[in-house]
Amino acid sequence: MTTIAGLLERPRRRVRVNRPRTATLAVDLGVPATVMAWIATLLLLDRHASLAAQGLLGAATWLLLLVLTRRETTPVRVQVAVVVLFATAVEYTFSGWLGVYTYRLGNVPSFVPPGHGLVYLCALALGRSRLFDAHRRALVTLTVVGGGGYAVWGLLLSSRHDVLGAFWFLCLLGFLRWGRSALLFVGAFVVVTYLELLGTAIGTWAWQPLDPTGHIPIGNPPSGAAGGYGWFDLAAVLATPVLLRGMPVVRRAAASLRPARPPDAD
Repeated sequence: MTTIAGLLERPRRRVRVNRPRTATLAVDLGVPATVMAWIATLLLLDRHASLAAQGLLGAATWLLLLVLTRRETTPVRVQVAVVVLFATAVEYTFSGWLGVYTYRLGNVPSFVPPGHGLVYLCALALGRSRLFDAHRRALVTLTVVGGGGYAVWGLLLSSRHDVLGAFWFLCLLGFLRWGRSALLFVGAFVVVTYLELLGTAIGTWAWQPLDPTGHIPIGNPPSGAAGGYGWFDLAAVLATPVLLRGMPVVRRAAASLRPARPPDAD
C-alpha cells in the first residue's frame, strides 16, 4: 500500500519543459492566480446567463487560454490541446449522454472545453512553481491527508454516500506515487477541488446521486475529483510525444502541396 513516507522519499523526475529559467515568484503564480480568478468570475457570470451569453463567456475563455499558452513551449501547448480534446469527449459522454452530472441549462456550456485547458495549465504552473518546489514534502503530505480526510468524510459522514470520490482519491494516490510529477497532482488537487466545490455550490452543475448503473453512489461533488483529472494528464503524456513526432511529417506534407515556384524569366 502506498504510504505518505513512500510518496515523500521517492525521487521525483523533473519535467524540464514546464519551468521557465527566469521565473520569479510573480511569474510562477501569475497563471494560477489568473485562472483561479477567472474560474470564480466565469461561474458567477454564468449563474443567470442565457445560451447567447454563455457563448460570449466561451469565447472569452478560449481567448484567455490562447493568451496564457503563448509563453509556453510547444510540448506544453500540445499537452493542453490533448487535454481539451479528451476532456470534451468525456464531457459529452458523461454529461451530455449518460447524465452523470448535468449543467444548469442542460447543455455542455461553450466555456467548458477551454476551461479544462485552463485547469490543466493551472495545475502545471503550480506544480512547476518554486513555491511548491520549496515546500514539496509539506504539500504532498497535506494533499494525502486532506484528500484522505475528505474521502472518508464523503464515505462515512456526508448526507450523500460518495463511493466514486473515494475511488478517485485512490487514483490520486496512484498518480502521486507513479505519475511524472507529484507536485503537478498536488496542483490538480488544489484547482480541481476549488473548481468542483465552487461550481456545485453556485449551481453551475450538479452530480447525480448514483452512476448510470445505479450501483455507485456519488457525492455532489465527488471528494476525489482531482484523481479523475489525473487521467487527463496521462492522456496528454501518452499522446504528446506521438503528436510531436508527427509534426515534421505534417509540415513536409503541407509543403509538398504548395505550387512549385516558376523559374525566373531570362
